[in-house]
Amino acid sequence: MISNKRNFINLSDIRKEELQKILKRARQLKKLRAKGTAFKNRLANVNLAMIFEKPSTRTRVSFEVAMAQLGGRASFLSVNDLQLGRGEPIEDTSKVLSSMVDGLVLRTMNHKTQEEFAFNSAVPIINGLSDKSHPCQILADLLTFKEERGEIEGKKVAWCGDFNNVCKSYVEAAKIFSFELWICCPEEFLPENRESYENVKFTSSLKEATKDSAIVTTDVWISMGDESESSKRKDAFSSYQVNEKVLDEASSDVIFLHCLPAKRGQEISENLLNDPRSRVWNQAENRLHAQKGLLLELLK
Repeated sequence: MISNKRNFINLSDIRKEELQKILKRARQLKKLRAKGTAFKNRLANVNLAMIFEKPSTRTRVSFEVAMAQLGGRASFLSVNDLQLGRGEPIEDTSKVLSSMVDGLVLRTMNHKTQEEFAFNSAVPIINGLSDKSHPCQILADLLTFKEERGEIEGKKVAWCGDFNNVCKSYVEAAKIFSFELWICCPEEFLPENRESYENVKFTSSLKEATKDSAIVTTDVWISMGDESESSKRKDAFSSYQVNEKVLDEASSDVIFLHCLPAKRGQEISENLLNDPRSRVWNQAENRLHAQKGLLLELLK
């Protein structure tokens, strides 16, 4: 059981200084792994349960491998494998599981599910994705920029596409780490009360958003749960594709990021993932290292 348990449902759940500590430790662990040095016993006898309502590649594998490399164990549980799938209340499931394991990773359709689990859990809850937030992805993105270009404070970051869960976590990151976030998407998909966001600007112009940006990033136009709007979204976002010419408008040392999976020919051009400015494969690998840093912070 974890005393003084902390959750990571939103990026802002952890203070800036602690986030920086996580990222520093992640870099150290990545370097040690490259040298063949293991941290096998750091989370010995620690058990992590993973409850997923949505499909996953990077989140599932990175958490499972992270726990194995740190000496712990991860148990994957599809919601269909649990009594949750037959109507057991979240309150009951959370109380029971948190009496048996040391932490829970949740990948849920609804953000409120995460909050209800956290309210009833005796152990840390980690958000592996919800409709509102994807903080683990932002940790990997911050780690990638740190490796490639150094400090992100004061830099311009361009988000091109839907105002989705990853974008909302970028909004939190802009406030915490003091960088300027430009969100570029069609007017109809922009949020209300836009003036309330700190260090965030909105535009419908790709050129304005990407000009002099240190990072250009995007995501699929149709997130899980938005499939019914597929045709509408494809039409609305058709002129918002990130391609080589778009990157040419950015800073000379820009890096391109994408959280994956990607739809080539939609939000990105066919070959953009392999453009010299792309750091997408390193970004994906950094999910593993960032989450090792996070697990050590929350579960050790």
